Amino acid sequence: PTHPLAVHVAVTADDDGAERERGIMAFLRSVDVFAKPIEGTRTTTATGGIITVIASLAASLLFLSQLYLYVGGDVRHSLHLSESTISSALSLAIPDAGREKLAASQAHPVHNHIQRARLNQIELKVHLTFPHIRCTDMDYAHDGASKSSGQFDRIHGKNAFRMTPATPGEMALILGKTEAAKYRTNPGCTLKGAINVPKVGGSLSVTISSRAWRVAAAMFQQEIMASQFDPMKRGQKPTHSLPNCTHHIHSITFGEPFPLASDPLEETTHTIDNESGVALHNIAVRLVPTMYKRPWRRKRSTYQSSVVSHIVQPQTLAQQRSTSLPGVSLSYDFTPLAVHHVERRENIFIFLGSLVSIVGGVFVTVGLVSGCVLGGVSAAVSKKSD
Repeated sequence: PTHPLAVHVAVTADDDGAERERGIMAFLRSVDVFAKPIEGTRTTTATGGIITVIASLAASLLFLSQLYLYVGGDVRHSLHLSESTISSALSLAIPDAGREKLAASQAHPVHNHIQRARLNQIELKVHLTFPHIRCTDMDYAHDGASKSSGQFDRIHGKNAFRMTPATPGEMALILGKTEAAKYRTNPGCTLKGAINVPKVGGSLSVTISSRAWRVAAAMFQQEIMASQFDPMKRGQKPTHSLPNCTHHIHSITFGEPFPLASDPLEETTHTIDNESGVALHNIAVRLVPTMYKRPWRRKRSTYQSSVVSHIVQPQTLAQQRSTSLPGVSLSYDFTPLAVHHVERRENIFIFLGSLVSIVGGVFVTVGLVSGCVLGGVSAAVSKKSD
């Protein structure tokens, strides 16, 4: 049997615990600011329902607007000095033997990316089509190193640029389906490829080869001179025409293009419609380094381009005694200032705090306003009845 003293001690302990619990609950009830009305003492009215609906709609609209602003983020632009290294300039001074080894090693894409980063270079991609000039009559050069002289292949590798006959789709894109159908064989040429260039100013040209130009010009000149001495040929058009330099730029990109800007050197056709069909298309490009940062993503080094171009007519080339051959001549340079485009979003806890404040604030404000309005109306009604 249990000792009476032990029973008394256990009962006393239970009483103390219950009393302590009642004291805690009484304290919690005293600090409760969310007083619960007694069931049956609270009345509901249609006016209160209307006010509740209005408050709910206002809170929902503010909630959606806050969510839209958070998802859209905040875009900030700033200007900084463009970063560069000495290696970008020294890469131009690599001897030919070293450049040959460098060009051969660039065949591997991973090594190519590491090499560009080490030498502070970017990738220049070119895709052009000349619908009236054969590939055997074309030539290209970068900073004076031409394909015909062999210097371009020694510096950039033999497979950096490739010239292939224009496809029927490319011919139809440039000339139209009706005009392209007149050609049994495609006389055009497409140049496509990519090279690594240092982040300094340079030039790229895609022109008629000097040999083809000399032959065409000589034959054209002979027919003109023959027509001057032969009365039967006067007024007749020469049977041998000069190469027509109409061309289509599919794309010319430097590095990674800035995704939010349009590319002025993409899908543009330049028709040479003068009598001879010969002209030089001069293109000047200013590259703006742009750091692009999106939320939760790594920074991307991109480039925006400002392009100015004009067609140099053959009369101007003759008057200036220019050594440039007809075709496309592109010069590019880098601006010393870089743009930082940063898309940011506020802290998630600040966003959640704003949502809670909006919902709670709307109902409190509407409750206060409606209480004041209803109280004023009731007072006016009661005073009028008195």
